[in-house]
Amino acid sequence: MNKNYVVPWGKRGSVLAAPEISVLTELVEGGQPLSMGTWRDRFERAFADLVGSRHAISVTSGTVALELAIEMLDLQAGDEVIATPQTYQATVQPLLDYGVRVRFCDIEPGTLNLDPAALESLITARTRAVLLVHYGGCPAEMDQIMSVARRHGITVLEDCAHAQGAKYRGRRPGSLADIATFSFQNAKNITTLGEGGMITFDRDDWAERLDRLRSNEVDAEIDQQYWTGVDEPVVLPWMKYSASVYTDRVRRLRRAGTNATMSEAAAAVGLVQLDRLEEVERARRSIAARIDEVLGGYSFVTPQSAPAHSEHSYHLYTCFAQTQELRDQLLLSLDRRGVQIELRYFPQHLLPEWRHQGHGPGECPVAERLWFEQHLNLPCHPGLTGSQVDYLADALDHSLAELNGSPSPRFSVA
Repeated sequence: MNKNYVVPWGKRGSVLAAPEISVLTELVEGGQPLSMGTWRDRFERAFADLVGSRHAISVTSGTVALELAIEMLDLQAGDEVIATPQTYQATVQPLLDYGVRVRFCDIEPGTLNLDPAALESLITARTRAVLLVHYGGCPAEMDQIMSVARRHGITVLEDCAHAQGAKYRGRRPGSLADIATFSFQNAKNITTLGEGGMITFDRDDWAERLDRLRSNEVDAEIDQQYWTGVDEPVVLPWMKYSASVYTDRVRRLRRAGTNATMSEAAAAVGLVQLDRLEEVERARRSIAARIDEVLGGYSFVTPQSAPAHSEHSYHLYTCFAQTQELRDQLLLSLDRRGVQIELRYFPQHLLPEWRHQGHGPGECPVAERLWFEQHLNLPCHPGLTGSQVDYLADALDHSLAELNGSPSPRFSVA
């Protein structure tokens, strides 16, 4: 394969520049705490306000966000969870620790999102939750999914790792389900210095539990009691281990906590990145529009179709070839022309750990057909220069023209 790519897949999913350097300088030179300070609080409040949720709890990665959010589902051995197969492994991997049965729900062929029409048939008396992703930044059909979930008393978790900047019927992912998670990993639409995550939701009891879990406290039901005798310890009220440590009684212990504290540097950069989100999204949508223009001239490759009432964030630009032969030839042609291609993501139910749990081929036929025969992703990120975008459009046009048997491409920047 060609290693000297003219159009790389993308080392970063966002843009870091002078504003981020400025805020880091302010933090370092100001002598402020580098952990559990005001920047984290400000980032969380701004994030909650942006997505329209009551609470936002920051953590160290999108994977940790998923792990802690799934903990809020209070799953027990024997419970069932319905999940999309078309996602990154972190969405469903935590479920391996719970002794639950995972039922993978097939996807819509045009969006690669969980298919609401296939959802209800998978629900049983043991179903406790649905896990979905807004694949590539294309919002799932949340009204239909939430309607089904509400009828059956099921909790819905939306993985919004791709969806920063997207909208569904005017609302932002992160406020469309019961609980949501975000990733700020290096490749995502905004980043907090390479890693970071956020959990958004409305429930006050979950806010208390999640804050304890990410702060090295236990997730427990606690009865508060008070000293009445002369042996009450003498402590100052602001000390961490105040009298409550001696008097509180754990009634139910769910699990131990961990240190998932987002650093002040990461939070400060995250706050700046939120301010620049529209700028980054304009760049992604501009690149997607160029690719759409090229694909519009060829009937045998079609783009992922976001519903008319949605706004795509284009974390990934996804399209589909009519046949596996066309898909494979197009991938090889683009690679030869210096356009780097990565395919995201392998169907989860076919991974070794899930095959070990009894899953396998034929379980989600739409997801399997699209992945193995039709699906491809094209570079679409704000790190591409204008000349690289021109080259991408030209290389795609030439490759498609060759496959179409056309004498010349429809568009050319040469």
